[in-house]
Amino acid sequence: MSLPKRFADRDEIAAVRAESEKLEPGAEAADKRRLAGRVMARREMGKLVFLDLVDRSGRIQLLCDTGRTGALDVDLGDIVGVSGSPARARRGEPSLAVDEVELLAKIQRPLPDTFHGVTDVETRYRQRYLDLLVNPETRVDFELRTRVVTAVRRHLDEAGFLEVETPVLQPRYGGGFAEPFVTHYNALDADYYLRIATELYLKRLIVGGLEKVYELGKDFRNEGLSYKHVPEFTMVEWYEAYTDYRDQMERVERLIENVALDTTGGTKVAYRGHDIDLKAPWRRIKLVEALAEQGLWTRDGDALRSRLQERGVDTSQDRSWAQLVDHALSHFVEPALIEPTILYDYPVELSPFARATDEDSAIVERFEYFVGGTELGNAFTELNDPVEQAARFEQQATEVGGEPGDPDYVEALAYGMPPTGGVGLGIDRLTMALAGRDNVRDVVLFPALRERS
Repeated sequence: MSLPKRFADRDEIAAVRAESEKLEPGAEAADKRRLAGRVMARREMGKLVFLDLVDRSGRIQLLCDTGRTGALDVDLGDIVGVSGSPARARRGEPSLAVDEVELLAKIQRPLPDTFHGVTDVETRYRQRYLDLLVNPETRVDFELRTRVVTAVRRHLDEAGFLEVETPVLQPRYGGGFAEPFVTHYNALDADYYLRIATELYLKRLIVGGLEKVYELGKDFRNEGLSYKHVPEFTMVEWYEAYTDYRDQMERVERLIENVALDTTGGTKVAYRGHDIDLKAPWRRIKLVEALAEQGLWTRDGDALRSRLQERGVDTSQDRSWAQLVDHALSHFVEPALIEPTILYDYPVELSPFARATDEDSAIVERFEYFVGGTELGNAFTELNDPVEQAARFEQQATEVGGEPGDPDYVEALAYGMPPTGGVGLGIDRLTMALAGRDNVRDVVLFPALRERS
């Protein structure tokens, strides 16, 4: 049987449902409408067949009098096109009184239980199409994610930023502490890397005079999986000339507050068991003070290792003071940052691209920001001294997982980069917070999974 290749001039179910809701029970409008979607329920009462039809906009009941439509060879899960009139069933259910039913695609495998939905987590992630079909809350989450991306772009566009595109395949990787994915560029006969960040290319554009730029796209880090980590993730980074990290603290607060308002209608969210208000201004605390509150601030690596081990932390893989500090932060400081918080002024060893504070050359103007104990992003007053940047690269090269260095970037800085504030924001994690989801894979359409055994 040859099925139609198109179904033209269809209406959205939500619009037809709104028309039907205006009618009296038992009434039928004279106007004709065309709908298409998937059949998600079927009930029969004599010659009357009730179908539930679903499209992206919503669900509506189809009233199919077989004396009017003919016999219906329609199964649960089939995709059909129908024509008929907006109506309201005698019990008040908004409906379409159907004149004609046209099969558009025949289901070959039965759908999961449409009442209980797909509840197995592995199936939800591996067969996302089924999750979307039978779990309405999943569709809501991913529609929210789309609105988040749109709202972030709109906020930056309206602030005068230019959206740009930089290489995903890079001859050197940089912009963070991370293990890259490696591939081979056959035409150049050279190993290249999937980018771990867009930072160094975006700052080249600041050198080039673009002044306010951002990029929203995929980054890749060949590292572990957790409730907040996936190896392929979506970030937005922006850089703004003639600003510093305090200017960017305010921009981050405004952007996230506005994105929340645009996408959810308010600033209050329920995330990881906490009720949180994203309204600006946010709490701010220095990193040194946060570690001191936990009894974990010291410049002595042996002493810090001892304190962490006393608290049951495995430090066997930590080969430097910087790694121990990062361990202290992730175990004892970050989980306690429930209300929206900006953690700022970091040791220079943790921050190869940030400028030193005026008060202490060992502390740099960097901040990370947290909601519900989850880091959403990272920001700097950007280092723009090429000599100092080269020295930082050299120092970082001695760290496990440190920056490999980028002479071309150092050369770009030698042409002069204005004072600049830069920010990275994780789209996946922001969506988690706004949707109230506890696992990043719940807001990534097709997360990486192990092959089935």
